[in-house]
Amino acid sequence: MILSGAVETGSAELECRIDGRVAVVTLNRPAAKNALTLEMKQALVALLPRLADDPAVGALLLTGAGSAFCAGGDTKRMAREGAPPQPEERKAQLRWEHGIPLALHRMPKPTLAALPGAAAGAGFSLALACDLRVMAESAFVTTAYVKLGLSGDYGASWFLTHLVGPARAREILFLGERLSAAECLALGLANRVVPDAQLAVEALALAQRLAGGPPLALCAMKDNLNRALGESLEAILALEAERMVDGASSEDYVEAVRAFEERRPPVFKGR
Repeated sequence: MILSGAVETGSAELECRIDGRVAVVTLNRPAAKNALTLEMKQALVALLPRLADDPAVGALLLTGAGSAFCAGGDTKRMAREGAPPQPEERKAQLRWEHGIPLALHRMPKPTLAALPGAAAGAGFSLALACDLRVMAESAFVTTAYVKLGLSGDYGASWFLTHLVGPARAREILFLGERLSAAECLALGLANRVVPDAQLAVEALALAQRLAGGPPLALCAMKDNLNRALGESLEAILALEAERMVDGASSEDYVEAVRAFEERRPPVFKGR
């Protein structure tokens, strides 16, 4: 369990620190607009389950170093390397492409993406895989795949369809146009847009607010929401009812009721 400070990620291309129960994960290739590399993806695949299991972590904040969130795949490096991956390399590549967005989407804790600038291709998909997105006013997103003759990855088609609906998702993917922070807010792709200089502070404050919430309830709430994307109303009603009964017998519920009566903030322990 890591209570505070830096977390070893195994790569200088990925940084992590714990700040007020928030795991701040930073894609760290600012000179390349944080484009994803093999090393960065391997580090993410290893790091995310550790953070999911760490009781000292209440929420995750994913961001990018410098002026961008993530430019997606490193197209310059791919062009230099030329040949398509061999079968074993392709299996590993698919494991990362599946594993990273799944880990963010299914993490039993709130996840938040803070976009200081561009999020393109797989970088945009990583932001979509998080529960919430806060964008700087100058930030923008683009799927970009169509401009490279590619169909999309990292869950882009699934996340977009569920967030903005099938017609708008098709438009965003087929055209590959830039969407400003203001357009993302109007579409529901961004939860908040803040001045560039305030992004880091406001995103961390929001993440810390989430991290201070009741862990058991937030875990159940997130799973309810995820399962609601594909299950029937009847199934979700039954799930909610069962979890409400379980929640009412938790120590956190007792603490919340006592704190309400005593007019003080509750202190949740995840029990």
